[in-house]
Amino acid sequence: MGIFGSSAMILIGYIYWETSGYLEQQTNATISAEIRGLTEQFRQTGGPGVEAVIRDRIARDPDRSTLYLLVTADRQPVLGNLPAWPAGELDANGWFHFTQLNQDGRSIPFQGQILRTSEGHSLLVAKEQSTLAATRQLINRVYILALAMGLLLALFGGIMMSSSVTRRVDAINRTSREIMAGRLQRRMPVRGINDEFDQLAGNLNAMLDRIDSLIDSVRAVTDNIAHDLRTPLARLRGRLENLALTPDISETVRGELNATITDADHLLATFRALLRIARIESGTHDEAWTDIDLGALLHDAWELYHAVGEEKGITVHLGTADGHMRGDRDLIFQAVSNLLDNAIKYSPPGSEVRLEMREDGDLLTIAVSDQGPGVPEAERGKVLDRFYRTAAVSGIPGSGLGLSLVNAIARHHGGQLILADNAPGLRVLLELPKTDLAGPGRTTLPAAPPSGESHG
Repeated sequence: MGIFGSSAMILIGYIYWETSGYLEQQTNATISAEIRGLTEQFRQTGGPGVEAVIRDRIARDPDRSTLYLLVTADRQPVLGNLPAWPAGELDANGWFHFTQLNQDGRSIPFQGQILRTSEGHSLLVAKEQSTLAATRQLINRVYILALAMGLLLALFGGIMMSSSVTRRVDAINRTSREIMAGRLQRRMPVRGINDEFDQLAGNLNAMLDRIDSLIDSVRAVTDNIAHDLRTPLARLRGRLENLALTPDISETVRGELNATITDADHLLATFRALLRIARIESGTHDEAWTDIDLGALLHDAWELYHAVGEEKGITVHLGTADGHMRGDRDLIFQAVSNLLDNAIKYSPPGSEVRLEMREDGDLLTIAVSDQGPGVPEAERGKVLDRFYRTAAVSGIPGSGLGLSLVNAIARHHGGQLILADNAPGLRVLLELPKTDLAGPGRTTLPAAPPSGESHG
């Protein structure tokens, strides 16, 4: 707007200067032509001839736009349409400026030249400048109006241009935030006009495709390892179990075999969790979508883990739990079970774990709160990664896949997993929509960045 306004001021100022100067030159040229003509007339016919010409010109100019006055050496009027020699000023260029009152009593500016004759007479020829002044006023008004309109148009154009740019930038920022929140399948919007924003979006999309491909490759390797090792590990566990049942081995060997079987069970559980996460994230999980009574589901989970908590001296409370949604009941039950299992595992004896649910419009929130060690805020962005465990719980057995699986289940149902402080401890919020409009296996809500601790 500033650049446009400055440019308009310079352009209109130049037009004003040129137009005003041109009109003034035309007026001055007319007066000069009059003087030259009368001078020539003096040379050819003398005073009587000039007087005849002046009378003729006065007769043809009833509006008195041009004034003539011939006076003697002592300024006595001889001929003209002025009653007396006017009071005025002579500028450095020889132009005589004065004013006269018209019939309406207004003061009209005049500009003229004075011709000295050989007989000692003086002839004043002047033209009114009201037309030039009016033209200048008109140009001034047009100048101001054009400048105001130009500034308004510049403001409107600037707003339109900045709005267009802002919309494109906002679209890229919005998509970037969704990608950072976990919706890695999203891509930058492209208009198809191949402008700078389209080129930027294309480069970002190519980069995201490459990153997605690398992530899929890493996941595929992990999932393939889990799939390929699960079967031989199950066979190994079976052989160890059979060997532990052999009667002719010592109790020391039997104890070692049982410990090895426990480790094998832990490995098998890890492989099962990896494979289940892979199936859920890839959309190949066998969906059994039904209407779920979350109140009954939470009560069943509470009954199962209430006894587990009592064994460790931990009280598990069930708060408000009433609501319905559509989804996979087994997956939702496993998600709640994982959260309760983590809360009990990492809570000290004598503490409390709370399981409750609230309903907010079309959103259902299942909350599990514990009084565990918590996690530094700087690590909260990593807690949903596979195998990630905080230093506070590194000494407690676990694979670091529990919350990863819960997060995959939440996104599978179009929800999100949010981790918050419980002061002390962790409060995990599993937000789920009542109805998954996107259908099974698709995300309708962006996954929120985690803000809590990683249990395993």
